[in-house]
Amino acid sequence: MTGHDENVSFHFQSIGGYGACGKTRERVHNGSATVLRGGFSVANMAETPERFEVHESGALFHGTRADLQVGEYLVPGHQSNYRPEHTANYIYMTKVLDGAVLAAEMARGDGRCRVYIVEPQGPVEDDPNVTDKKFPGNPTHSYRSDRPVQVIGEMTDWEPHSPEYLQRFREGLEVLRREGRAVLYD
Repeated sequence: MTGHDENVSFHFQSIGGYGACGKTRERVHNGSATVLRGGFSVANMAETPERFEVHESGALFHGTRADLQVGEYLVPGHQSNYRPEHTANYIYMTKVLDGAVLAAEMARGDGRCRVYIVEPQGPVEDDPNVTDKKFPGNPTHSYRSDRPVQVIGEMTDWEPHSPEYLQRFREGLEVLRREGRAVLYD
């Protein structure tokens, strides 16, 4: 299914007969927010401000390398993608497609990067790893839930980050780890 609104478009692939991503005319742009991640400013990506916008569908996304089917659930209690020694107490999601893409690219494993459209089965809260404790409000539109999150579709039309960007991101995370600043609020 493809939708067009002014100069924007998106593609949503329904899996197993599920799907129908609605869209909203409200377009939120967070390009003015400077978010520090991995020891460098995400503002370095200012040449592509769409990376900070809530997706037109309003959907919640989860990026991973896991091969999942519609109807399956992501549940807390598995090894964290960002700190392998840690068991994740939450499932993380975002309304910013690019954030989910980055999460998929950074995820452990050899599977292909996947961005799933998800529906939480319980309460959702702002992700304090990138909001509230570091920045006022939730400028990154990142959330988490300690309840299962159901896969309701897969987003297939997205742009990967460049290998150079991913390398800088990984290097920045490593600097934070070495300096003891890689805090995970989980």
